[in-house]
Amino acid sequence: EPIQERFFRPHFLQAPGDLTVQEGKLCRMDCKASVSGLPTPDLSWQLNGRPIRPDSSHKMLVRENGVHSLIIEPVTSRDAGIYTCIASNRAGENTFSLELTVAAKEVQKAPVFIEKLQNTGVTEGFPVRLECRISGEPSPQIFWKKENESLTYNTDRVSMHQDNYGYICLLIQGATKEDAGWYTVSAKNEAGIVSCTARLDVYTQWQQPPQTTKPKKVRPSASRYAALCDQGLDIRAAFQPEANPVHLTVQPGLVESDDL
Repeated sequence: EPIQERFFRPHFLQAPGDLTVQEGKLCRMDCKASVSGLPTPDLSWQLNGRPIRPDSSHKMLVRENGVHSLIIEPVTSRDAGIYTCIASNRAGENTFSLELTVAAKEVQKAPVFIEKLQNTGVTEGFPVRLECRISGEPSPQIFWKKENESLTYNTDRVSMHQDNYGYICLLIQGATKEDAGWYTVSAKNEAGIVSCTARLDVYTQWQQPPQTTKPKKVRPSASRYAALCDQGLDIRAAFQPEANPVHLTVQPGLVESDDL
């Protein structure tokens, strides 16, 4: 006896909800239709009631597991609207709809330095900050390097900071001679990358004698002063910030040339 063929109206096992996609990006709408009998339903798509035809930016795919996809790349403002997917066979049809909202394209600006790193000197044992300010859209990622070694995590002594206003800081607590060297900060986003390098010098702390009596005011010899200048040292930076500067005057015991 001939087998009576039974037909069933299709229904959707999987359907997406409303979507918001940024202009210029990829949009993918996946759905899966199922029927209890044959024939397998045909699927078609409409935008605001008008059929969508495949073209260079609109593709319709079917995977082996029965998932149908409408892929739009790149999305433009003309793609916004109400999308309807129609599954139909001899027994009837079924539909679902969703709204696609196209967000304005994100403004992209390559990172730039508003304030660059500055060469810095610090007395050994004191804290020091290497600071700069950077702008960029979207907000850039920040990377620090000392010489050729990346600084990837914070420690109790060396830490990296940034705020919502573009200020970037590398903080070193208790600087040591090993901290001296060239430091590079880099900022990177989708639009580009920029870097800046500066040097940190760490000076040996001068040992001051106990201040039990009033210190003598001594004028350094010309050769000692010249030696300091030749080494490129910042004399004021060698003193502790809280210490008073030593006034350079003539020692009472010195004999003037006229008296010789």
